Amino acid sequence: MGTLYIVATPIGNLEDITLRALSTIFSVDYIACEDTRRTGQLIKNYELRIRNKELGIKDFHIVKIPKLLSYYDEIEFTRMPEIIELLEQNKDIALVSDSGTPLIADPGFKLVSECLKRNIKVISVPGPSSVITALVTSGLPTNQFLFLGYLPTSQNKRQKLLASCNRYIDESIKLHPTIIFFEAPHRLKESLTDMKEVFGDIEIVIARELTKIHEEIWRGEISQANEYFLQPQGEMIILFSIPPK
Repeated sequence: MGTLYIVATPIGNLEDITLRALSTIFSVDYIACEDTRRTGQLIKNYELRIRNKELGIKDFHIVKIPKLLSYYDEIEFTRMPEIIELLEQNKDIALVSDSGTPLIADPGFKLVSECLKRNIKVISVPGPSSVITALVTSGLPTNQFLFLGYLPTSQNKRQKLLASCNRYIDESIKLHPTIIFFEAPHRLKESLTDMKEVFGDIEIVIARELTKIHEEIWRGEISQANEYFLQPQGEMIILFSIPPK
């Protein structure tokens, strides 16, 4: 029986790859990835730098160059039987997302669940995570947090989800998590408008382009954010703490 490795990859800065991630990537038989072109470029980049000894890693050996399998939301169910079959044929497979830690608002949960049902070993190779990176630099409380993934595209459902966050606040038992969600730049204004309607003009943090050249951690009120982000670019991470009533 093979092993499924959940491998975190850099969210922007290629220097953030771990030695264990590199060792896993260059020893498995296959890599299941969202975008084979993007992952293929990533592997070629690291392969070249390793062979040229540019990473400063001593005695690192590339065991094999893995084959790539596309694995994204639209084909998750149809691709999963093939991956399971390969694992049962004693092939090792690494699951990666386009960036960061797999399964966090990315496909993979169903595959991991099926592997565990079949007693296929699943190992996590931890590393970069945009959620954690944004949280620890936000200045908001880090002892508790609630991650919502991407908000619904429907305004009604979006507002209901945001309003439901109040149920997770209970000062009597010191339950007051920082709320975190992803948002695409073209939907930022809509989500900020809904947040202001639900919570008022509260203080928020917006993290974008994390670990990249134009990394930005913006802090201010929702109304100020709407004025500042007139032409938002890059995936956004919004963080906030609901003020006590």
